[in-house]
Amino acid sequence: MTDRLAAWLEELDRQPLPIPASHYAGLHAALSDSRRSLREIADQLQGSPTLALSILREANRAESARDNPAESLEVALSRLGLARASQLLKTLPSIQDAEMPRVLGQMLLISQHAMQQASGLFGARLARLWQEIHWGSLLTMAPVWALANARPQLLEQWQQRVLVQGEPTLRVERELLGMRLLPICLALAERWRLPQWVIQGYRLLACDRRLLVRALRIARDHQSPLLQQQQLDAQPDLARWLTQPANCTLLANGLAIAAHQSWDGPHMLRWQRLTGLYLGQPLTEVQQQVHMLAAQSARLHARPPLWHPAVALIWPWQASRWRAEAAPPPPPSAEALAEWRQHCAELLREPSPFSNVVQLTACARDALRACGLQRMLLLVADRTQVHVLAQQSAGLEPGQEKLQLEIASSPLLKKLFQQPALLRIGPNNQDQLLPALGEPLRQLFPGPHLLLRSLGNGSRVVMLVLADLGGQPFSDLHAQAFAKTAQCTERAIQQFGRQRRTE
Repeated sequence: MTDRLAAWLEELDRQPLPIPASHYAGLHAALSDSRRSLREIADQLQGSPTLALSILREANRAESARDNPAESLEVALSRLGLARASQLLKTLPSIQDAEMPRVLGQMLLISQHAMQQASGLFGARLARLWQEIHWGSLLTMAPVWALANARPQLLEQWQQRVLVQGEPTLRVERELLGMRLLPICLALAERWRLPQWVIQGYRLLACDRRLLVRALRIARDHQSPLLQQQQLDAQPDLARWLTQPANCTLLANGLAIAAHQSWDGPHMLRWQRLTGLYLGQPLTEVQQQVHMLAAQSARLHARPPLWHPAVALIWPWQASRWRAEAAPPPPPSAEALAEWRQHCAELLREPSPFSNVVQLTACARDALRACGLQRMLLLVADRTQVHVLAQQSAGLEPGQEKLQLEIASSPLLKKLFQQPALLRIGPNNQDQLLPALGEPLRQLFPGPHLLLRSLGNGSRVVMLVLADLGGQPFSDLHAQAFAKTAQCTERAIQQFGRQRRTE
């Protein structure tokens, strides 16, 4: 085991996965009700995959489980006991739904979608193995849950770079994780003694991908079933592998993950073809079943604002929710930067050249425009610190000159007016911050990219500066110029205030 892998295992193994607070009371009641059967309790607990994983891990930690680990939640509950499971629930962190890392919630939803696909596609054919199919498909991505909980920003970056920008997966994972993701998942699955089908799937993906590639090549000939059978007859080891029930969990998760990316992408087509080869069904029948099961999963598991791929089934077929971000606008020209420096120098002059606040804020506005920012608004607090008034603006819709907002009406405004602070809103935090900004300001600055800086004078925050690039992402130069302009404006305000007090 490499040092890097050992470090990841240590970090991901020690962090407990959270339980949504809205589920806590129901879960506690289920574990405390001795009148229910273990099957009924397990059925209710499947709505909280993180608790199901914690119970399974705890049951399989026992030395007696080394050679015979629990493969389902029902077996884990019978070994652990309801009292111990209830105690375990109390040790897990309970957080509000809104505080749950979004990427973790998304991974859990993908796992629940995979569980629905597995039950629908394979449950009837392998009825005796229903428990293994059900829990194996749900828990396959459990190692990724741990990563999403511990390092949500890494998975968000992976998603943006691989799914949106199209960068090679191997390179992105090595840059973000220091190694491939699959060995981490395999090692965690083995350490946690997850169901054997889960471990087999990770071993196939991490160590024996040639077998999977051979199967995918045969699956491409889905329009010639006879040719497919002849190819399988010529490769008996591959034919035997295709009869293994453990493949159900791998196929179901492959379909769910591919659907999360797109319905018409090459990954989805590969997994659908392979599923058709495994089931001996035409591709069109498999696709119809997969779409139907996705809709069923959405009815059971969808939790807005999390994304469920069933939503895209009614979209035009080539439509995609993934959009590469536009490139940042070009940096300001040398002439514009020279003008910006002149405005900043004017703000820093001593004694202050401004006779009133309007002149000072106009100079700050011109500096922001010179550094390339397109929309901006300078808000000044009244003496009571109850309202803010628009002092200067540029690039906004007409009629904003008399804008007046109550500070308490916006949680974000209220926080920014407690002490000077710089805030950069982007795709990674827009879901949390933009709703707190308040509807009036959101309408003025539509888009996921926004810079905000509150400026102080003494012990009070007296001004707020907002600016963006028309909704486009900021370059580093734009962000640095905004921060420097705000700093110069703050010093100008302080110098102006000192002069006014001495007059």
